[in-house]
Amino acid sequence: MSKPNRHLIWLLVASSAFVFGGRAQAQQAAGDACLAFKKGMSLGTSLARTRTKLQAGEPLVVVALGSSSTTGFGLLRSGGAFPDVMKQELLRLRPSARIELINSGRIMENISENVARLDNDVLRYKPDLVVWQLGSNDAVWRGIADNAKEMLNGAVKRLKAANADVILVDLQYAPLVLLTSRHAKMEKIIAEVAREQNVGQFPRFTLMKKAIDGGVSGLVGWDGLHKTAEGHRCIGKALGQMIDTAAR
Repeated sequence: MSKPNRHLIWLLVASSAFVFGGRAQAQQAAGDACLAFKKGMSLGTSLARTRTKLQAGEPLVVVALGSSSTTGFGLLRSGGAFPDVMKQELLRLRPSARIELINSGRIMENISENVARLDNDVLRYKPDLVVWQLGSNDAVWRGIADNAKEMLNGAVKRLKAANADVILVDLQYAPLVLLTSRHAKMEKIIAEVAREQNVGQFPRFTLMKKAIDGGVSGLVGWDGLHKTAEGHRCIGKALGQMIDTAAR
């Protein structure tokens, strides 16, 4: 290889590193900018079992149930989905904590399909905390079942009967979610079940809406539905911080 060609390759590598490094910094900045809009938000309840486990220094078993948002669909690297970021943030806030995270997300599932997996993919792990991301596929693609609230109520009761704390993660604020009025109906169902069952509700929709209305860009990917890496960063860190607060 000639000397000029080696120089050209070096320049290409260096410029690529600059571009991707700059992009990563921009993503982190967007995630942190979004996080600033968390002020005044909470899960709306305490997390008694989570608090007991953390205070005793015992392992905290967390199961993340949900669909593509839970899996981190579309991300270029593993470990960037919001449940992973949530765990990292909790460990930052509580360095001595021992947290076992089981990701039970499956792409394209709706509420009924999540519920059908409770025994095999959630309860068999004997979770202390269940973080359940739900409702987006029902609102966007599948339609909301007439008995959606009853299904959700029954599933939450089963999780509580197994002594697990529960957090319901509501819809993302994204163009495809907003296409029909179904998103408002689903948000209402999630909020009512959280209130009636006295479990946590993570206000993903409100946080993303406030951030985007406030000028933060880059939280939603090219498909108009799934979160980008910085969207997951914002949601995961905010969730970790709210769990820490609710468990004190």
